[in-house]
Amino acid sequence: MLFGEILRMAFRSLGANKLRSILTMAGITIGVFSVIGVMTTVSALRGSIETGLSFLGTNMFQFAKWPTGISSGGQDRRKYQMRRDITLDEAQRYMKLMEGTSDVICLKVFNQDGSAQAVYENRKTTPGLTFGGSNEHFITANQYSIETGRNLTAGDVDLGRPVVIIGQTIVQKLFPTESPLGKVIKISGRTYTVIGTFAPKGSAFGQSQDDILIVPITRYLSDFGSEGVTVNIATQAPSQTMYNETIDKAITAMRIVRGLQPEDENDFELYSNDSLIAAFAKIADAVRAGALVISAIALLAAGVGIMNIMLVSVTERTKEIGIRKSIGARKKSVLTQFLVESVVISLAGGLAGILLGICVGNGVAVLLKASIVFPWDWAAIGLAVCSGIGVGFGFYPAWKAASLDPIEALRYE
Repeated sequence: MLFGEILRMAFRSLGANKLRSILTMAGITIGVFSVIGVMTTVSALRGSIETGLSFLGTNMFQFAKWPTGISSGGQDRRKYQMRRDITLDEAQRYMKLMEGTSDVICLKVFNQDGSAQAVYENRKTTPGLTFGGSNEHFITANQYSIETGRNLTAGDVDLGRPVVIIGQTIVQKLFPTESPLGKVIKISGRTYTVIGTFAPKGSAFGQSQDDILIVPITRYLSDFGSEGVTVNIATQAPSQTMYNETIDKAITAMRIVRGLQPEDENDFELYSNDSLIAAFAKIADAVRAGALVISAIALLAAGVGIMNIMLVSVTERTKEIGIRKSIGARKKSVLTQFLVESVVISLAGGLAGILLGICVGNGVAVLLKASIVFPWDWAAIGLAVCSGIGVGFGFYPAWKAASLDPIEALRYE
């Protein structure tokens, strides 16, 4: 019997029991969808997230009180909460100790309650702006640039001048038809003169990076107090070759300004773009592993379902098999037909799962403003696994059908 004829008979048999075939396929679809959906989402977001995590400039590292990834509760949070805040005096002393080693040291603090709102005359922004204080190195350390006006200067910081640089979201909301330069705006009840605007930067993690206002750090702490405020310190190494050497000197300087003894452990955190990306990679790997485990369980259950349905099909078609064998059908032809039916069910379910997973995964990516991807590697692996499931779980029913004695099969009712 020609393979094409065997294939037509297999499809005809599946078409005769459409609902049963669809329900059997659904198990494979769910298993493949779970892994393809997760892999598509992670792949689509990877570039966007790595870009978002790379908020520090080239060859930059940062000291902070809090590490990344600390949850809102639990023992870890209490441990870090007990640490002393990094004060402005400590940060400024650190800068003096690092003179000659690094020319770019950014000090920054940010409003944490999400209530910051900017007002100009009868116009105002929505609350929740990113509002903080920094020095003249903010744009270098955080990869911003000035579009109009000027940057903060060392004099602004030393004298605590009431000046502010605003992002494009604030420009569009408060100054839609006029230049903001020289205008006085009110932020959280305090007045500041606009001296510059940041160039558009877009979004990261689905959130705008253009709803930002930066004032001199000294002015910010003067206006809003330093109680409970910790300063983050970003430092740029002169070159990539001096990066590790600069970090070693910076850690020593931080330990000195924090008054730590040689036997004391660091009471501050050090992180860089690479460490943040590595932390995300660990999370992504854990998500992938979880998806693979869930998918493996779902696919195993689906494979058992395929075997069960194929055994039922063999039982229902025993007399048909007996007739075919009595008129000359070979054992190989019967085996091939039932294997084809099993593989077709598995592959059809796999294709549906792949398409659904890609659509859902990229849908999530679009919502978070990430690029759309097609995970060719995982799609190919998915199809290969589905083929293996079809053959593996369909072989016993196919072998059982092919091994039926034609005389006994013809007697079956």
